[in-house]
Amino acid sequence: MSAAPLLEVAGLTKRFGGFTAVDAVSFAVGTGEILGLLGPNGSGKSTTFNCIAGMLRPTAGSVKLAGEEIGGLTADETCRRGIGRTFQIPRPFRGLSLLENASLAAHYGAGGRITREEAETRARDALRLAQLPDDPQATAHGLGAAGLKKLELARALATQPRLLLADESLGGLDTGEMHQAAAMLKRIRDERGITIVWVEHIMGVLLSVVDRVVVLDHGAVIFQGTPEAAQADERVAEVYLGPPESRAA
Repeated sequence: MSAAPLLEVAGLTKRFGGFTAVDAVSFAVGTGEILGLLGPNGSGKSTTFNCIAGMLRPTAGSVKLAGEEIGGLTADETCRRGIGRTFQIPRPFRGLSLLENASLAAHYGAGGRITREEAETRARDALRLAQLPDDPQATAHGLGAAGLKKLELARALATQPRLLLADESLGGLDTGEMHQAAAMLKRIRDERGITIVWVEHIMGVLLSVVDRVVVLDHGAVIFQGTPEAAQADERVAEVYLGPPESRAA
């Protein structure tokens, strides 16, 4: 990780009434790094993610992007500061073309301060990065799970993020599609220098791509380190596989 992190999360806490979903979570992400945010269902990954993205307001703690406090900003404000995100369940505008979907995202990311031509230029670039056609006639109709995930990615990239938050990018994909999705995220980082935080509960494919992982359980960080160290860590194995005595021989 670089000396000056792009993203710094410190003591992040989110409570819903008397329930603490995220409990004093802290980690940092260096510029150009791919960080995997892992954990079983209910571990607090999505809540942490949504606090960073501006979908939820933190109860306590700090979220900084390039040294600027962004914790508590709205989703549109965080987007315009350079955070793009995908959603676990893609919801494209099905009545619009792929190009129009990505162009709208470009306008949103720029706060409407770009022309239609500039938005289309950004949209075409994003669609090509996501390996989708930029033909104005191409629509979301007929896209399978992998194609819809690509469109989600293209819309996020069209906002021209410094930091991409990828939410469950492997959900609903077969094994081959999973490997293709992982390779695409790595290529985007390598070619464009975009920093990525990848929230996922499927470990295998993700661990072959990320530089480091943060593992959550019951809202707290239980591990930070390399993918290799995560695979060897007994605490990580326990939250995914159960205690040693319960595992099959």
